[in-house]
Amino acid sequence: MADDMYIDESGLKKLGKSFEAYAYDLESYIKEFSSKTGSEQIHDGFGVLTESEEVTSAYIDLAEHMVNSLGNLQRHLDDIGAGIRENANNTESADDAMADLFNGGSQ
Repeated sequence: MADDMYIDESGLKKLGKSFEAYAYDLESYIKEFSSKTGSEQIHDGFGVLTESEEVTSAYIDLAEHMVNSLGNLQRHLDDIGAGIRENANNTESADDAMADLFNGGSQ
């Protein structure tokens, strides 16, 4: 017994756009976070005491790793969205080609 399968191209396109929208939003949040956690801002927050240099370096490293990790996530979400939308476009093209075959070819 074969299960019927239907792919809703418009639903896939919406899903792809959602991933891309989340990626865009995340990119904005990353820029905002990065502007508030740059090394200059962290140095200003901890001051110039000798004892604070180790803590300052640790916070700078942590902030840089966070920005890099979130940037990777943002790019991944964007790639997923683009892939889903490409799949929807391919599905739509295949459906159109199949419809042409059933209708006797291109008119």
